[in-house]
Amino acid sequence: METAKVTCTARVPWNKGKLTGQKPPLKLPEIWAIRVRLQLSGQPRDLAMFNLAIDSKLRACDLAKLRVLDVCHSQHVSPRASVMQQKTQRPVQFEITEQTRESVEAWIKAAKLAGSDFLFPSRIHGSPHISTRQYARVVHLWVAPIGLDDAAYRTHTMRRTKASLIYRRAKKSQGGATASRPHQT
Repeated sequence: METAKVTCTARVPWNKGKLTGQKPPLKLPEIWAIRVRLQLSGQPRDLAMFNLAIDSKLRACDLAKLRVLDVCHSQHVSPRASVMQQKTQRPVQFEITEQTRESVEAWIKAAKLAGSDFLFPSRIHGSPHISTRQYARVVHLWVAPIGLDDAAYRTHTMRRTKASLIYRRAKKSQGGATASRPHQT
């Protein structure tokens, strides 16, 4: 009787060698490094997109679909904006800092955008605004030049960054206050 030889190949997991799990938020020095690079390279769209991504804490799909009217009233960018989230169908309100307002206004003027236009229009005629995939590529172009591993940072990094900065600031101020209080039993 003949025996058949069975060869087994080791199955390689899909995530072997890949960074999985929660991605880290940007730290303040990294934010400033990206901002300075974008300012020096004269990229008003990317600077406006980066600043707005940090300030708004919006998902990539919501950021890509922003219209000029969502952030502007008349010729100026508002200090606050409110948009309807695509995923939850709930409105979300966010503050737009002075630095972000300046960069968005500069982008709107440079691109000659009207009120009903998408804030970040696509160069492809079939799509009115940039895709979430294009936004993801841009995020990689922001983090790689400052020496960060672009595999560790995604579009969700932009969403989490401001919240983590606020949390760290609150934790520091709370830590100093609790350390000075006497322990109660």
